[in-house]
Amino acid sequence: MGVLTSPSLEDVLRTAAPQVLGAVVRRYGDFDTSEDAVQEALLAAAQQWPVEGVPDNPRAWLIRVASRRRIELLRNEEARRRREALPPDPIPSVRGDDELTLLLLCCHPALPPVSQVALTLRAVGGLTTAEIARALLVPESTVGQRISRAKKKIRGTGFVMPSPSELPDRLIAVRQVLYLIFNEGYTASSGSSLHRVELSTEAIRLTRQLHGLLPGDGEVAGLLALMLLTDARRPARTRADGALVPLAAQDRSLWNRAAVDEGVEIITAALRDTALGPFQLQAAIAAVHDEAAHAADTDWAQILELYRLLNAVAPGPMVTLNRVVALSEVDGPWVGLRALEQAAGDPALANHHRVAAVRAHLLERAGDLAAARDEYLRAARLTLSLPERRYLESRAARLR
Repeated sequence: MGVLTSPSLEDVLRTAAPQVLGAVVRRYGDFDTSEDAVQEALLAAAQQWPVEGVPDNPRAWLIRVASRRRIELLRNEEARRRREALPPDPIPSVRGDDELTLLLLCCHPALPPVSQVALTLRAVGGLTTAEIARALLVPESTVGQRISRAKKKIRGTGFVMPSPSELPDRLIAVRQVLYLIFNEGYTASSGSSLHRVELSTEAIRLTRQLHGLLPGDGEVAGLLALMLLTDARRPARTRADGALVPLAAQDRSLWNRAAVDEGVEIITAALRDTALGPFQLQAAIAAVHDEAAHAADTDWAQILELYRLLNAVAPGPMVTLNRVVALSEVDGPWVGLRALEQAAGDPALANHHRVAAVRAHLLERAGDLAAARDEYLRAARLTLSLPERRYLESRAARLR
């Protein structure tokens, strides 16, 4: 047995959790009971290993304890009905596709996105219900109910890899869930903090695992690159007091250059070797931003072309809004304002704080400071994020 420090122990448990759960569910089939058993095995490891030392094969230890605990849970349930012991079961082994199968099961199309996110964080990420609740800023009871309903809904679906015809659509759901987790961690949709680092970090870890399982999937590669290139800027996104710093004003020396370099390498290979997809295009846009030594060096013409491609491949309101920003950088604020008025007709953008924020920015660049101030204040009223609200109010205050 060896000894691990607490952070290393946490890393071992988080990495092993989906492998252990995949092996146990594949062997026994009942997700609900198996997931409870694995959570108890993880808890036992967290309590025992710092004292007794880490086993030479931590994953096998967890599988053995989880399997025994599952038998105990079923024995207790069966004893209430028949008072009979269950026969011993052979300990399952880990198979190479268990983690991917588990991810696909957690993102089953029968589940709504909020349940997919919660179940993925619990079953694949190894987070406790309390940790998920803190990360998502919702009551622990709400997370528990979501997970419980999700497990009941997928009960009986079987721990099997989807057929080749089903796999592409299921992978789309997995990528989208990981992207949702990352986005909520990188720019929290509400609350007093701009970042929830535990969520964005977990999303990157899980996406890295998925990329290892599917190295030829260009969109998984694009998603990982996008996360790395975006998260690389996190150290410069806020000041010491928590105030938001926009991209153009960030101290780029604070960016994580190792993450930038890795992201650029991944997206370059994906664009060269795989079919083009939305996450690859978004990662390419992030790479253009990150490779500019200064904001003034940004190749906005290239970014505008990439947004045009993205709009053709995967149109959406936020793509439209970001394309307006790029257009204004290339052709000027008045051109951007005219394009924004057309875009604002989309019902999905009605009363969205980002529309008002972009309009305010363009009006300020165009010299209409009074109108810009009004729009900054309007955007501040519409956002649920306190750091964004404070930033927008500070922009308005500058224009008095």
